Amino acid sequence: MRIYFSIFICIFSIGIQAQGNIPKALKELNKETVPYIMVNELKGKKNMVFLDAREVNEFKVSHIKGAIWVGFDRFKAKPIVKKIRNKKTNIVVYCSIGVRSERIGEKLQKLGYKNVYNLFGGIFEYKNSGGKVVNSKNIETDSVHTYNKEWSAYLNKGIKIYED
Repeated sequence: MRIYFSIFICIFSIGIQAQGNIPKALKELNKETVPYIMVNELKGKKNMVFLDAREVNEFKVSHIKGAIWVGFDRFKAKPIVKKIRNKKTNIVVYCSIGVRSERIGEKLQKLGYKNVYNLFGGIFEYKNSGGKVVNSKNIETDSVHTYNKEWSAYLNKGIKIYED
């Protein structure tokens, strides 16, 4: 699964990089099966549970404070169902820009969760809009794992971290 998804992302990211922005990338890569929530809509919202759908190495570099890591490749429903028992809980799923989080959001919807949102632009847009992120020690950081060099073009604020 991961290899096919990685190949898919690589093929499309080359073309999308030339086009240049997150909205175009999401239009190309997503089906919009999970409603988006914009970063500016998060202000003032209470009782939102954030789920990070990136891989653990990305999460350790930085994540939205209080987010629960659920991963992508090894996503397991059981721990989520145990932690979030109320199916009406407001859940915001995010990844780098919103592609992997849509897939995880779909899985949550199939589990019966009613209020699942995909953070438009993911952690990149969150950071680009002035949002604060923390590292694995819960200390505020400017570093953001950008998945790879190509996707780092979408992060405009912060320190770009990725493995070659």
